[in-house]
Amino acid sequence: MLLVGIAGVLVIYGGFLYLLFSGKPTSAIPWFLLISPWICVYFGLTRVQQIAVIDWFAAKFRKK
Repeated sequence: MLLVGIAGVLVIYGGFLYLLFSGKPTSAIPWFLLISPWICVYFGLTRVQQIAVIDWFAAKFRKK
């Protein structure tokens, strides 16, 4: 899953940046398409790494 997620991040964000910088509309890309490869990356991590990611996000939102 980790490799699939990394490949997805590269392909999807590469295409998104291409559209963005070429001046073509990016409104056709739904928001969930941009986060879906990150879900694959998350589930490709070990359980300890997943918990560390959740703790990191929780700490980021608690500081503000």
